[in-house]
Amino acid sequence: MKADTHRITSLFQISYPIIQAGMVWCSGWKLASAVSNAGGLGIIGSGSMSPDLLREHIIKCKSATTKPFAVNLPLLYSGIDKLIDVVVGEGVRIVFTSAGNPATWTSHLKSKGISVVHVVSSSKFARKAEASGVDAVVAEGFEAGGHNGREETTTFVLVPLVKASVNIPVIAAGGIGSGSAMLAAEALGADGFQIGSLFAASQESSSHENFKERITNSEEGDTVLTLKQLTPVRLIRNAFYQRVAEAELRGASKDELATLLGKRRSKLGIFDGDLDEGELEIGQIAAAIKAIKPAKQIVEELWQEYRTAKERLASV
Repeated sequence: MKADTHRITSLFQISYPIIQAGMVWCSGWKLASAVSNAGGLGIIGSGSMSPDLLREHIIKCKSATTKPFAVNLPLLYSGIDKLIDVVVGEGVRIVFTSAGNPATWTSHLKSKGISVVHVVSSSKFARKAEASGVDAVVAEGFEAGGHNGREETTTFVLVPLVKASVNIPVIAAGGIGSGSAMLAAEALGADGFQIGSLFAASQESSSHENFKERITNSEEGDTVLTLKQLTPVRLIRNAFYQRVAEAELRGASKDELATLLGKRRSKLGIFDGDLDEGELEIGQIAAAIKAIKPAKQIVEELWQEYRTAKERLASV
């Protein structure tokens, strides 16, 4: 099927097919509302939130924007039912689900009039998501930051495979940090584009300034997919990563790795700013990010770059 960005703008009632990823410790109401106000779709990342805190962020987001916004729900998290109750109770109209079986909650969410999008890392899971009734899927490739697929399929391989497997809209994610990359993803079948790392380093991101500066100082090869025995996650190399790598090299068990990871390791790095002992989750595209910008400027630059690239190719 041919890509059609109008499918995404129409589904979400937004101006541009640009979606800000729902990132733990980065995407609170300030970032989500700024992206939505700029014409994209902002997403509140609920993975780090209690029900009361999520409710607070939703209320503040509704006060800061009249535009549509979404909430990301990691389905495998404990207490997900309580987060879903908050989403339904506060009248959120769009939900992005991830890290779990979409069949568990999709019908319930849709019965409440909520549009549901599920994040997948393979065409197999895309078909399962479509069968569960979701309205669209995010095809997230190996380049993406944070938790990732075990298949290690790159975005530009994954997108056309998913596009050929489903009839619902496909949103490309992973390694997309420019308008030219958006256009390339569209050429492969993407109807929309989910951006993470650029917004993680934005002024409105709730991540620590140390983390944002580390992103802008990143170079090629500074991130690596690790902890594959647990849940694969892309991290910036630091002292904590080095201990993980050494443990994996000597054949550490899942229990040993889980103990090493501990609890709230990502909070320590991303939110508290400990660049040595924290879990620094970010995508490969971090190497191309050299400035901390307002979310509005990021959206506008992405769309202008996309239009310019499209016009340039049309003239060839």
